[in-house]
Amino acid sequence: QVQLQESGPGLVKPSQTLSLTCTVSGGSITTSGYYWSWIRQSPGKGLEWMGSIGYDGSIYSNPSLKSPASISRDTSKNQFSLQLSSVTPEDTAVYYCAGVAWGQGTQVTVSS
Repeated sequence: QVQLQESGPGLVKPSQTLSLTCTVSGGSITTSGYYWSWIRQSPGKGLEWMGSIGYDGSIYSNPSLKSPASISRDTSKNQFSLQLSSVTPEDTAVYYCAGVAWGQGTQVTVSS
C-alpha cells in the first residue's frame, strides 16, 4: 500500500521560502506512469493544484500561481519536494502531496 507523508515547517515568515517534502513509502516515485503532485487548500477556498513531477522527472507547474512553484525529487530517498519563494499570507493553506494516494496534509501558516 502506497503511503505519502508531508513534512516541513508549519510557520513561515512573509517573503521567505516555503519548503515541503513528501516521503513516499510502499512504492517508488520512478514507477512508470506515475505522477506526483502538490495541492493546497486555503481557508474558505477549493483545492488548488500547484504542480507535478513525473516518474521520468518531467515537471509541470500551475502558471496561474503568483509565485511559481518549484518541484524537485530525490530518488535515493523516494521523496519529492515543493519550494515556494517570497510567500505572503495568501499562501497560508493546508498542503497535500498526492500520487496514487494522498498524504494527510500539513498546515502551513505564513505570518510574521
